[in-house]
Amino acid sequence: MTTFNDREKGFENKFAHDADLKFKAESRRNKALAEWAGAKLGFSGAELEDYVKAVRKADLAEKGDDDVFGKVKADLAAKGVAVADADIRKVMNEALAKAVTDIESGK
Repeated sequence: MTTFNDREKGFENKFAHDADLKFKAESRRNKALAEWAGAKLGFSGAELEDYVKAVRKADLAEKGDDDVFGKVKADLAAKGVAVADADIRKVMNEALAKAVTDIESGK
């Protein structure tokens, strides 16, 4: 029974570790996306920092990435900045891939 309990605990630890890594990677992705969109919106300094916080907060609105995508898309559209949906998704995907690589390499 000890082997089973050890194995179960190992799976629980791996699940918790993976969830933590996913959260960190998505948070870094959201920061990079917000910095990209903020640059297009003309934000800098404290205004950019506030925007990064707002994008990260938007990620908590619903499950998945659509809340972050929707916020950035709406913000860009509200300022008259035309960016294709595919371009926003591409930035999101590239930023997530970089975040995962950075986390795995200890950055």
